[in-house]
Amino acid sequence: MSLRPFSDHQRGLFVSVDGPSGAGKSTIVQCLAQLLAAAGEEVHVTAEPSTGPIGALCRELTETTIGHALACLYAADRYHHLEAEVRPNTEVGRVVLTDRYIPSGLVMQRFDGVDPAFLWGLNAEADRPDLAVILEADPEVISERLQERGPHNRFQLSPGSSHAESHFYRQVTERLIQAGYDVLRVDVNKRPPEQSAALIRDRLLTFFAPAAG
Repeated sequence: MSLRPFSDHQRGLFVSVDGPSGAGKSTIVQCLAQLLAAAGEEVHVTAEPSTGPIGALCRELTETTIGHALACLYAADRYHHLEAEVRPNTEVGRVVLTDRYIPSGLVMQRFDGVDPAFLWGLNAEADRPDLAVILEADPEVISERLQERGPHNRFQLSPGSSHAESHFYRQVTERLIQAGYDVLRVDVNKRPPEQSAALIRDRLLTFFAPAAG
């Protein structure tokens, strides 16, 4: 018997999870997927860059392509990701969880000096998630984690990158709220991933409670 805590919604949910590098996004997404599955939901987990051909190109060129060219490449992958993977899954009722989405695009290309207005316009036609989760973490803690694991890309090599990224995320979060996005900020400093995932799950339960009657 399916528990269907979100009521019998025909269209699935689209939930994005973004935050500074080292904040634990991937772990939290996996924990959230398990919690939702345990509650009777069909879940599809994905990430950006996507596993599609443009996503593969993004990963290949991130270290050597900069500025507007890279921003456009990531946006192209985002639109293809929506068409090829996200929408087909939400249309059949699945909850789609993506590890990085528009907020990450609005943040990472700032390191290359791309104008925020250009980045916003580039992503303006991308689907708005039902819930945009932003993980918040102390830059000093993030910096220590990155030093322990090593940088994953060139954006993490510059001194003070964790502080800059946290600053950019604060700006982006305010911009998303002003634009009417349903944003959930999750402080991950003192919460283990399981608790952060449970907090997100509880928000989703609350979000759909009025439709359950």
